[in-house]
This record gives sequence, C-alpha cells and structure tokens, in this order.
Amino acid sequence: MNRLSVDTLNQNWLFKYKLYHIPFWCVYHYFWFTIAVANPVAAAKSMFFSAYSVKILFYVAFQALAVYFNLYYLMPRYMKKGSLTQYVIYLSLTVICASSFINGGYYLSAFFAGCSVKKMFGVDPSDFASFYNTSFPSTVASMTLGMSIKLTKNWLQTQHRQQLLEKEKLETELKFLKYQFNPHFLFNSINSIFFLIHKNPGMASASLAKFSELLRYQLYECNDHQIPLGKEVTYLENFIELEKLRQNNNVHVTFEADEPLPDHLGIAPFILMTFVENAFKHVSKDAESPNWIGIKLGLAGNQLDFYVANSTSTQPETEVVNYSGIGLKNVKRRLDLIYPELHKLEIQNTANRFEAHLQLTLAELEQSATTLQMASL
Repeated sequence: MNRLSVDTLNQNWLFKYKLYHIPFWCVYHYFWFTIAVANPVAAAKSMFFSAYSVKILFYVAFQALAVYFNLYYLMPRYMKKGSLTQYVIYLSLTVICASSFINGGYYLSAFFAGCSVKKMFGVDPSDFASFYNTSFPSTVASMTLGMSIKLTKNWLQTQHRQQLLEKEKLETELKFLKYQFNPHFLFNSINSIFFLIHKNPGMASASLAKFSELLRYQLYECNDHQIPLGKEVTYLENFIELEKLRQNNNVHVTFEADEPLPDHLGIAPFILMTFVENAFKHVSKDAESPNWIGIKLGLAGNQLDFYVANSTSTQPETEVVNYSGIGLKNVKRRLDLIYPELHKLEIQNTANRFEAHLQLTLAELEQSATTLQMASL
C-alpha cells in the first residue's frame, strides 16, 4: 500500500469516527479556561501538566457525551417528532447528569493532587452542589454551542440541496423547451420543402441544401448554452433564404443587421429564430394587398435590439399544421429562465400587423454561462 493510500485511509478513519471533534472540545475548554485565569500559558500548564487535567478531562468527556447524546438521540427521537415536552425533560436530565459527573472530577483531581477539595478548590467536600455553579452553566453553554453548529450545518446543507434541485429543475426545463422547439422548426421546414416539391423541383433541391446546412447547425454547432452572436445571425440569414424560396416572391422580406457582428458576445441558441419563424408562418397571403416581413437587428455595446414585424390577414390560415403559438410561448419562457431582469419583450398584434420587439443584454461569451446562471438563481 503506497503512502497516498495510507494517508487517505487514515483521513477516512478520522472523519468516519468524528475523532477530529476531540481537538475541537479541547480547544473550546482551553479558550474558556484562558479567559478565567487571564493567562494562556498558565491555562495550558494547568490543563495539561497538573492535577487540574483530571477535572478538565471530565469537562471535555462528559460535556461532549451530553452534546452528542442530545444531537444524535434526543433530537431525532423527540424534537423532530414533535414531542417537545418529553424532549425538554430528557434534555434537562442530560444536563444534570453530565454536570454531576463533572462534579466528580473535582474530587478526583484533589485525590491525584494529594490534597483536600477544600484546599484545592475552596469548597467543603460535603458541599457537592456548590460545583453545579460552574459545571451546570458550562454544560448548558456546550450543548447550546453543539446545537447551534448542528442546526447551522443542517440549514446550510438544506440550502445547498435546494439550490442543486433548483438548478437541476432549471436545466431540465430548459432542455425540454429547447427540444420541444427543435421538432417545431423541423416540421415547419419539411413542410416548406414539401410545398416546393410540387411547385418547383429545382427550387426544392436548393431549399433542401439550405435545410441541410440549418440542420447541421442545429445538431452540431448549437449544443452549448451560449453561442457566438454572429453564428446565430448567420443561421437566421440561411433560414430567411430558405423561406424566401418557398414564398415564391409573394412576400417582400427585408433583413437589416449591423455589420460586422462581434463573436465575443454570446446568446442562447434559437432565441431570435423563433420570432423570425413566427413571422413567416403567420405573414399574410393576400393577393390584392402587400405581404411583407421586416427584420432589424442592432447592437450598441452589449445591448441587442431585435425587431420583427409582418403583415397579417383576417383570413383563416390554410397551413396544414397549426402549432397554436407554441414557439412564442417557449421563447417567452426561455427568456424568463435564461435572461431574468436582462430582457424586455414587447409584442403588439393589430388587425393587419404583428410586431415583436426584443431588447436583450448580452454577456461576454466566456463569462455568459456563469453570469446568467447567477442571475437566474
């Protein structure tokens, strides 16, 4: 067995049996004894190199036993089960018993010192109760300290566990929303190519090539929580080109974006995409009035300004699949989860116009994951 294995075994043994508590209680009592004699050197000599060591040993041993008896037996058995009256009674008896054993340490210390209790401690040997003036409050203080440490540790563990559960719940919900969106986009794109196969096979072939690029991006390039803003915008441009082929010039599409877009700013995948897809899905199909989609993307520092608008029609939609606005519901929920207090979304839906205006605070790509995680917690 190598040196590292031996050290690890010893460390596990030390923590398994909680032997590290022994130095803690020794230091605890040394601290109070030092305050009592007002001399740390004299306190150390009295505790470890004199007959007083027996008395201190009784304090350390029996107060520690009382503390652990309370923490690991009385509290789980009575206090946590709501039997408060029984708990108080047994706790009081524990303090009295521990104090009584500690009082015996005074007599034993005098015996080893070879003198009387009266000479060593200034108390008549028959006055056993006088020692309670010191042992009883000291035991109460030790048990109070032990309970405080235990309750604080339990509270911290509960808080940590709650944070882990919240984080796990958040990640699970985000994954669910993302995977719920991906089939949405997939079916929409396949539906678009389906229309083109009957209308224009050559155009369908070009659309399929664009679709393969989009699918490759979706499967391999956007698995991180944050991706470069430039990649997301390139994805938008490819999607717009695909949809413009399907629209067959019936819809006038404009896309304006600040150039060049920096790659050091990160954004959650498909946040912007949902608004663009929604515009193409619900744009008007009127023959006598203009059908249009306008998209603008601006960046000032780390403030993203994204605007999407499209013409709408009062005629019922003729699309084969109706998603009932699931895309917008998902993106609103994702914005609340990923960018709490970091976004502003305004949506207006009038008789012949639909507008979505998103303002988003972006973070540096290498810092965005940590920043957004802290904000969401």
